[in-house]
Amino acid sequence: MNKLGCSSRLGVLLGIFIVALLLTAFVIGPLGSRLLNIQVPSYLQVGKPHVQLPSEPIFHVGGFTITNTLLSSWITILILFLVFFAATRKMKVIPGRLQSFAEVVVEGMYNFIQGVSGEKNARIFLPIVGTIFLYVITNAWLALIPVWGTIGFWEHGEEGAIFVPLLRAANTDINLTLSIALFAFCFIEILGMTKIGPLKYIDGFFNFGVLRDAFVSLFKGKIKSFFTNLANGFLNIFIGILEIVSHFIRIISFTFRLFGNMTAGEILLMVMTFLVPFVAAVPFYGLETLVGFLQAMIFAGLTLVFGVLAVTPHHEEGAEEHH
Repeated sequence: MNKLGCSSRLGVLLGIFIVALLLTAFVIGPLGSRLLNIQVPSYLQVGKPHVQLPSEPIFHVGGFTITNTLLSSWITILILFLVFFAATRKMKVIPGRLQSFAEVVVEGMYNFIQGVSGEKNARIFLPIVGTIFLYVITNAWLALIPVWGTIGFWEHGEEGAIFVPLLRAANTDINLTLSIALFAFCFIEILGMTKIGPLKYIDGFFNFGVLRDAFVSLFKGKIKSFFTNLANGFLNIFIGILEIVSHFIRIISFTFRLFGNMTAGEILLMVMTFLVPFVAAVPFYGLETLVGFLQAMIFAGLTLVFGVLAVTPHHEEGAEEHH
């Protein structure tokens, strides 16, 4: 009873403290201070959020510009390399904590990929799909650390002094999301051509066999069959062109889905921190943690699904649909 009573008191005190902190944050924030007509000291004020879609340059190496999002992406790559290098450097039969963590992550991704692509292709997709997932989710979660977006320098321009963060969420740079999308697109197309052959892969788009049958029918004197197959052949070519366009549209959808969701989340956190400082933004950090996981899963999952479709011969797809 004493322990329960002590825990209850601590819970009540913690609740009172949080409520008091929320009320204080509201009062010193722009909404409360305007309503109550209070002059808030400058050291308690949170600067207005400055939304900057292009990444900001930090320094230059020759003619190459290093931006804050590029720095963040390099940190992500370095962290992933160090974690998995340390986990696999001295592997043991009875793994330690870090090796166990790495094995759980890799095994979880492998089981997910195997469930979609089958055991035959799982090892082919694992390195690419797993890398995309880990890269995107690490970019997203690192950006939630308070160091990101808070440490930087002031840059004076025509609009006045603007704060430039040293580190910024890498997924909010459209150049980075475009690079991942292009990588996924090239992987899917090259893998499809490699697995089933370039000619069969292209034939999956256009199905030139119908046009061939049309001219065979013409030589045999079957005029009605000729015109029927000719019309179907040109229709298949038109459908194939649309299919090729849809493949390229994947690049745009991949790019803007990740960029839009991550940028919107960053803006949401900036606005909430400005309106009600201190603790009001904490629940939204939890939401952004979930969003980062979902975006990484969606990006990697779509790459996997499109990759499976690419390595599946066209006649097998038709047979599956028939059944």
